Amino acid sequence: MAEAPWITIVGLTEDGPDGLSPASAVALARAEIIMGPKRHLSLLPEGGARRIEWPVPFADGIAVLKGLKGQRVVVLVSGDPFWYGAGRAISKAFDRSEWQALPAPSVFTLAAARMGWPVEDTLCIGLHAAPLARLRPYLAPGLRAIVLLRDGAAVAELATYLETQDFADTSLTVAEALGGPREKLRVLDVEAAKTGSFDAPLCVALKVAGKGAAIPLVSGRPDELFETDGVMTKRPMRALTLSALAPRAGEHLWDIGGGSGTIAVEWALAHSTCTASVVEIREDRAALIRANAAAFGLDRIKLHLGEAVAQLANLPQPDAVFIGGGLSETLLEKVTALPSGTRIVANGVTLEAEALLTAAQARHGGDLMRVEIAHAAPLGGKRAWQSAYPVVQWSVVL
Repeated sequence: MAEAPWITIVGLTEDGPDGLSPASAVALARAEIIMGPKRHLSLLPEGGARRIEWPVPFADGIAVLKGLKGQRVVVLVSGDPFWYGAGRAISKAFDRSEWQALPAPSVFTLAAARMGWPVEDTLCIGLHAAPLARLRPYLAPGLRAIVLLRDGAAVAELATYLETQDFADTSLTVAEALGGPREKLRVLDVEAAKTGSFDAPLCVALKVAGKGAAIPLVSGRPDELFETDGVMTKRPMRALTLSALAPRAGEHLWDIGGGSGTIAVEWALAHSTCTASVVEIREDRAALIRANAAAFGLDRIKLHLGEAVAQLANLPQPDAVFIGGGLSETLLEKVTALPSGTRIVANGVTLEAEALLTAAQARHGGDLMRVEIAHAAPLGGKRAWQSAYPVVQWSVVL
């Protein structure tokens, strides 16, 4: 018979033990140790179990928990531990046979019920440990979102952020201590939210409104969204490049010669589990890459500063590789030696780059495409086509 789990993750709402399921009540009654944040521990009446306050930062508590093996331990969390909760860290740190989870209704569920919003039609996002900019790709008039925040002061920060993004007409419903005797809901405009006083734990339900620009959901987003020194893959070519790279959930990209980082940003925006390593040799452009990643709250983009070939050994294994700069015979040799199934896309503008890509296509196959784009521009009192430099793109699956 398999050994019973020694860790039980128990979800609490703000009404404490009154809202516990029978299974959670039994787990607490049998516990030798109860571990959790001070606020959660305070919701329970005194009992025979030893109590340990979960330390800050959160990661330090994992080591403490490991030292308790062999005893019956209950870990207290908010609501559903696997929806922006502690379940992720605990499940990664311990074998599946060592823990079980007994969730309570999540804050998202409680807030949606108070607002009368179907959860499946509502953006639910945890920003208690993430930058507010993570909201930016979703902001659009009419959006309904439930946002978890770290503390009362973060409500004013959220309101200010919405104002800076030109969504100052947004309605905010601040929900404090949902599911408990202290529960309070306040409907506020942005100005009132900037000056109000609020108590944690809390979340905010947003009805987004204003003149702010909604960011398109497809690749080839407007160039104006990105900071650049002029060296960037422009919108039409970026759309073609992302189409060739074909990002899929959970995949990792090498963006070599990152420039402004636009390819990596659009790759990461394709799915919340897509990650990227960007290699850039110039510090001034590295600053642009950092700024563009931060503008979308993308901490899934890691920057590696230095010469391309020298940096490859420091990168995680890729599913796809984009070469937008630093193209050389040596670099092509390195990336074409990657495992079978790796997707490679390389863009070149110069005649020398075209020669390298033509030779690579002859050796390894794939598709070689020449892209010529022209835009209408004034010519005296009339208009004419103004052509950009042609781009040669080689794409292949090894």
